[in-house]
Amino acid sequence: MHLENDAFLSELTKLFMQGKSSGSVSMTMKRYDGWTKPKPRAGVIAEPAEYKCLVRATLGNKKISTVINHKDVTKFQMAYGNLLRANIDGLKKKDKKAARGRKKAKATQ
Repeated sequence: MHLENDAFLSELTKLFMQGKSSGSVSMTMKRYDGWTKPKPRAGVIAEPAEYKCLVRATLGNKKISTVINHKDVTKFQMAYGNLLRANIDGLKKKDKKAARGRKKAKATQ
């Protein structure tokens, strides 16, 4: 489902909430030139004046996406960063004691 930038961020928040109980959210970002059809094999293709950014998120069968214009990238990245900081709290802490034990074992070999 293609959404506007603000609607995408609010739906992404909902996906993160659903992902805490079941599954994980996968995100992809890539350059987007506006082509929706395959490029022809022969012929000269004009480069777009400015590229856009395509962002997709999936959780199970639910898929959302948005296209970000060049001028809105900074604003979107700031909002996206705040959203990630608020919703990614289920990460496991690094076990420092086990890491020290591995370093000592490697040093003695």
